[in-house]
Amino acid sequence: MALDHADDVHTSTEAAEAEEVDDLRDSLTSLSQLAMNSLSLPQMLTHIAEFAVKAIPGAIGAGLTLEHGDRRDTIVATDDFVVEVDTIQYSLGEGPCITAAAEGRTVRSGSLGGDVHWPRFGPRVGRLGVHSALSLPLFAGNGTLGAINVYAHAKNAFDDRAVHLGELFAVPAAVSVENARTLANALLLTHQLETALTNRKVIDHAIGIIVSRSGCTSTEAFGRLRAMSQRDGIKLTAVAHSIFDDAQRRAQSRRTGR
Repeated sequence: MALDHADDVHTSTEAAEAEEVDDLRDSLTSLSQLAMNSLSLPQMLTHIAEFAVKAIPGAIGAGLTLEHGDRRDTIVATDDFVVEVDTIQYSLGEGPCITAAAEGRTVRSGSLGGDVHWPRFGPRVGRLGVHSALSLPLFAGNGTLGAINVYAHAKNAFDDRAVHLGELFAVPAAVSVENARTLANALLLTHQLETALTNRKVIDHAIGIIVSRSGCTSTEAFGRLRAMSQRDGIKLTAVAHSIFDDAQRRAQSRRTGR
């Protein structure tokens, strides 16, 4: 009878582990299929955090933190309680995520309320009913991008297997995060360049309008634009847009006879 019970436990354990592997595989597959060109950076990162919850046994919520120089922010979170936990963490300057990102190592706690590593952070989040945390650094070619942080209400929610599966997930997740951030930066730069070119064209048009009206040189016309900008306390491009729009309205009025 005892042998049968042992066999049942073994079979149950194998089934649970197989299900966990399936969850990890599903999360990695979903990660590889994210269409970066059709998603914003926050949307991309939110999906990655959601996949982490599914991939890591015991996790009920996750946040993704990125480094910004000497500052760290939770960019996305799957649940409101994660935002609350990480807000406390950053306001105090201590916690598992900060340690993981700063030291580049996996950090785990199964009893945050009594964890001596974070004497101010732990008791505060413990009172919120969050007792377990697992923070996984995200490595890029030139250092640490940030960390994935998963949480659970139960104590000791993340065993060695959860750590192992989490670290397996964190490797391709870091690649996705780096690619998403690189794409977002490229799109931002493209937008800034397009805006700069558009503004330059409007300024050139405004200079041409001033030249045609006054007979001054283009250098003198630009000086007038700059003087108007300084006098009115508005940007040069805004002055140029105003002159250009006014010229358009006058031209349309002449065509329509109004």
